[in-house]
Amino acid sequence: MSVGTILLIIVVLMLIGAIPAWPHSRTWGYGPSGGIGLILTILIILFLLGRL
Repeated sequence: MSVGTILLIIVVLMLIGAIPAWPHSRTWGYGPSGGIGLILTILIILFLLGRL
């Protein structure tokens, strides 16, 4: 597996984990999904620039 595929799988799992659907994560707010969105944006930019 390439590094890009592994990173994609990890980011998708993080996005699923940040969905506030479970009782313990309902009060977290936008922090986890905002942080994961930032990581995803950086990965997309690096991928488009060919550095990943």
